[in-house]
Amino acid sequence: MKIGSFLAGMALRHPEREAVVCGDLRLSYGALHARTDAAARALRRRGVGPGERVLVVLDNGPAWVEAFYAVVKCGAIVVPVNVRLTAHELAHVIADCAPLVALGAPSHAATVALAIGTGTTIWLACDPARGLDDLVAEGGEEPLPPIPGELDDALICYTSGTTGAPKGAIVTHANLVVMAFINDVDWRLSEADRILVTTPLAHRTAIARLLNAVSLGATLVVMPRFDAADVLETIARERITVAGIVPTIARLLLPELERDASRCATLRVVLATGEAFPIAVKEKLLRALPRLQLYSFLAMTEAGSITTLLPHEQVAHAGSVGRPTVGVEIRLIDEAGADVPAGKVGEIIVRCGEPGTGLAMRAYYGRPEETAQTLRDGWLHTGDLGRFDDAGYLYVVDRKKDMILSGGLNIYSKEVERALLAHPAVADAAVIGVPDAVYGEAVAAFVELAPGARADEAALIEHCRTLIAGYKKPRTITFVDALPRTSVGKVIKTELRARTAARA
Repeated sequence: MKIGSFLAGMALRHPEREAVVCGDLRLSYGALHARTDAAARALRRRGVGPGERVLVVLDNGPAWVEAFYAVVKCGAIVVPVNVRLTAHELAHVIADCAPLVALGAPSHAATVALAIGTGTTIWLACDPARGLDDLVAEGGEEPLPPIPGELDDALICYTSGTTGAPKGAIVTHANLVVMAFINDVDWRLSEADRILVTTPLAHRTAIARLLNAVSLGATLVVMPRFDAADVLETIARERITVAGIVPTIARLLLPELERDASRCATLRVVLATGEAFPIAVKEKLLRALPRLQLYSFLAMTEAGSITTLLPHEQVAHAGSVGRPTVGVEIRLIDEAGADVPAGKVGEIIVRCGEPGTGLAMRAYYGRPEETAQTLRDGWLHTGDLGRFDDAGYLYVVDRKKDMILSGGLNIYSKEVERALLAHPAVADAAVIGVPDAVYGEAVAAFVELAPGARADEAALIEHCRTLIAGYKKPRTITFVDALPRTSVGKVIKTELRARTAARA
């Protein structure tokens, strides 16, 4: 199963149906298929064939979508990167996967040139908003050679790097197809849907929406950049029925929604992932849009979406990430690899077919040791800690590396973060462990206050004492204007640790 064949099939069945909308540019399935065939032929002439890597450094827009399909039609591998990466960060990716070609916007040429240095990667500039016009124009009409069946790698998605240097997760065509159809069924999507992408296309959660669209013949509407007012205007203008968001975006949308929710009259489904969805944000979203079907789920670069919390479960099991997605097996294990009972905390491990055939990645690119540590006996070891309740709902407790050990007691940073978030003055919080001469580690919190709100350190610590055991409360609280985040909204705790170390 190759992704290009899905686009070809939809172009044959529904040539005039809108495939991609971005601003005033609209591409039908027929046009998208023809243009990406031509662009693929131009790339083949530059040596882009099966197994080669192509770096995509493009802002959201039609060119990103065309680049994805053109590269996979060559049998090559898309390496999507966020345009906000620095030259230093890009250099790591380029050194790691050695792309033959980099497709990018002229505005990012200088950064990419610094990252490439004296390397051999070929830079090809293209306008994100207009598509791959130059490649399409030179593409010609000769047939594309078929992709060898045994070569199935489609993407190398780099992890967010929140716990260390980013690693490239190899995602196959089979991974993408399985994920798309599981999601389509689980979330009750259809060919009539108009799916809005609000996050960078370079991340797997947005790529998943692209695959949902092509697997059904639905329409993908891409926002060039996020703006809360523009999101609601786009939903109204394009009659959006499905939107993918992360909780950070939900927070930013709420003031606009509370001012005028009528612009979202056509919106029936919101798909939320990226981090634990704060209960208060979820409740406000559902109050503003009472008929909305909210699906929240746990997803990761290496395994796609592995749990789902259904709309009718959002309030009754508000703190949970849901139960295992149909077809996905989840176990919680202790340090010895034994399963832990309901209510006990263990590492989350996942299986859905053999790696590379179901949901789990095939491997980390060029990292056999890390691959062997993560993929063991067919199970993907996530590094996340969780617990099941008696009804099978999963609660993510922490990253293994984010657990704090103080005085011999385990403290889960998310538990402390939830206590802080329960205070009306707190907009967001992140908790880390810091060295302590007596207890080994102590709890340190970083807090963003809500606009116009005031709170002092002592008051917040006392607030936490009323919700969690005394040994879990923060020893210190640092107020920040904004927590450092990845482009999909995850807090970068390594940066908070670095700040703390520098102060020490």
